[in-house]
Amino acid sequence: MTARELDAAGITEPVLRDAYTRCRRLNARHGRTYFLATRLLPVERRPAVHALYGFARWADDIVDSLDTYAPAHRRAADLALLHERLERGLRDAHARTDSHARTDSHARPDGHKRTDGHARTDGHGISDVTGDGIDAGTDVGIDVGIDVGGGDEPVVLALADTARRYAIDHRHFSDFMASMRSDLEVTDYPTYDDLRTYMHGSAAVIGLQMLPILGTVVPREEAAPHAAALGVAFQLTNFLRDVGEDLDRGRVYLPADLLSAHGVDRELLSWSRRTGRRDRRITEALRAFEVLTRGVYREATPGLAMLDPVSRPCIRTAFVLYGGILDAVARDGYAVLHRRAVVPRRRRAAVAVDGLVRLAAARAARAARAGARRPGPRQPDTTPAAPAAGHEPTAVTTPPHPLHEEVA
Repeated sequence: MTARELDAAGITEPVLRDAYTRCRRLNARHGRTYFLATRLLPVERRPAVHALYGFARWADDIVDSLDTYAPAHRRAADLALLHERLERGLRDAHARTDSHARTDSHARPDGHKRTDGHARTDGHGISDVTGDGIDAGTDVGIDVGIDVGGGDEPVVLALADTARRYAIDHRHFSDFMASMRSDLEVTDYPTYDDLRTYMHGSAAVIGLQMLPILGTVVPREEAAPHAAALGVAFQLTNFLRDVGEDLDRGRVYLPADLLSAHGVDRELLSWSRRTGRRDRRITEALRAFEVLTRGVYREATPGLAMLDPVSRPCIRTAFVLYGGILDAVARDGYAVLHRRAVVPRRRRAAVAVDGLVRLAAARAARAARAGARRPGPRQPDTTPAAPAAGHEPTAVTTPPHPLHEEVA
């Protein structure tokens, strides 16, 4: 499947293929829910999503996984080095693009971008129209090669290449790194507004990075707030599920004002985690955080219908599965300080099957529209016109409990 994805995406440089493959492995190993949802994307778009996730996972591991045996200053230095390599990789990718564009401009009198005389397809013979002004199939500069000197990491190479291909705003990556650095210093958040400021870089920008890859049927700026909200909703879900694990790392992501409204503070949370005993005040605070999180899912919901129809099954699957984590937390009596809530495997399978059905329908609709646009033999004027192709429904069915990381 990996080679098929890379071939469909037009990624031919061996070093880049290896870089994307490593990112895919990170996605498969660390983010089972997200990896499952990604399998529902058109095959040529999957490597880019793997690159985004692989980089985010790598940075997050520097912050979290090394807590027990690396001092903060060492992790800060690692993050600084990662950021430096990222900026260099983005600059190099941009320079390659500019160089190739100048060559193309000299080669063609009209200065237009080369299209190689054929439209991009999604692996099923269907023209790939993203609807947001970005030609996801343009393969600018890929034949220039990759400079792997200076110790560049594979995940940085893949991310920089993805940013170049999809014209992703580099500020999103800087904002993400700023939030990662804050995790080394900030251990709690006085208010929800403070937490939202952090989550802009740690979660909202992930949704914004994804938009050019997913494609939209509306102007991208119209879909952007909903994409950002979905990234935040996913992270809030993780915060609720992982309260105990985060506490072990010395962090409390639940806002202090929400906790104190129910008589809860860090000391009480630590007592419950340490002793395994429950407290009604903690349960009520966690329930309030769940209600808050569901509200953010409602903010995100309208954005699902704004996506390219062939991308909707992927994001809807993630939407439903992450929402299932909230359901599992509630069913388990908000015992997240003592054990991780899990979504039943049967439920995950059912959601995946539903996603496949929706994907097949979206592809069929796209093929029908492409066929309707394709000129056929001239017919006499008396021949009835072919019926118009049906439109992709814009309404999104929200699960009974609406929905960065995995369902255990």
